Amino acid sequence: MKFFIDTANLDQIKEAQALGILDGVTTNPSLMAKEGITGQENILKHYVDICNIVDGDVSAEVISTDFEGMVKEGEALAALHPQIVVKIPMIKDGVKACKYFSEKGIKTNVTLIFSVGQALLAAKAGATYMSPFLGRLDDISTDGLGLIADIRLIYDNYGFDTQILAASVRHTMHVIDCAKIGADVMTGPLSSITGLLKHPLTDSGLAKFLEDYKKGN
Repeated sequence: MKFFIDTANLDQIKEAQALGILDGVTTNPSLMAKEGITGQENILKHYVDICNIVDGDVSAEVISTDFEGMVKEGEALAALHPQIVVKIPMIKDGVKACKYFSEKGIKTNVTLIFSVGQALLAAKAGATYMSPFLGRLDDISTDGLGLIADIRLIYDNYGFDTQILAASVRHTMHVIDCAKIGADVMTGPLSSITGLLKHPLTDSGLAKFLEDYKKGN
């Protein structure tokens, strides 16, 4: 499973990259605003800065909601850097734009997926990635993991190449459960990745090793 970090914070991206396990980055206008990145020129520059830190794909989101606007924005984003993946919303014109980009060889990430039907449309349109929002479904007492499992079954039934990018991952158990189901990618905060490091027996075992070493020296 690929590990993406969902942020626009360069320090967090650098920390994840330094671990040696980071495969890419997802971000969106809300995350950009959280870091104080506003204005089109600054946002575009920030995407390039992110690409210069990581080795993998970086999702950059369009703001337009009509086909022509998405195509114009998406082509400009894709031209910024070879690692850019154009992030498109799951709406009718978004599906059309996804098909357009896939035929042009431009990588895409269809976002705001909340149903199996939407995931099926994204795959049919040739999406590189498809992002079901696990955490947001959990927030309204809906089985987000169940959705990912259903999508995995359907994609495997028909051999779709579209990668399941489990988004809105909130914590470490989400990561583990997504891995069990067979999600191709997870994207979440840095804490959801570093949380995998933690186990009390590791801490107590290391402390005992160091204590015993000091006794013998």
